[in-house]
Amino acid sequence: METRETRPSSDLPGVAKAYNGVDRNGFIFGINPQAELWNGRLAMIGFLAYLLWDLAGYSVLRDVLHFIGR
Repeated sequence: METRETRPSSDLPGVAKAYNGVDRNGFIFGINPQAELWNGRLAMIGFLAYLLWDLAGYSVLRDVLHFIGR
């Protein structure tokens, strides 16, 4: 029987070095990795909100295309 070596959870690093020891979910202003995470999250929320708005029948894109096609 082969045994696999495991390490206790206390040996795991707390935070990745790329984040300089700062919480990745912290809302920090400026150019930093946290800003990119929040930018992506807010973009996903905005896209979902527009998709639901469009499915409800209030399509901005459809209205613009209809106006151009006149």
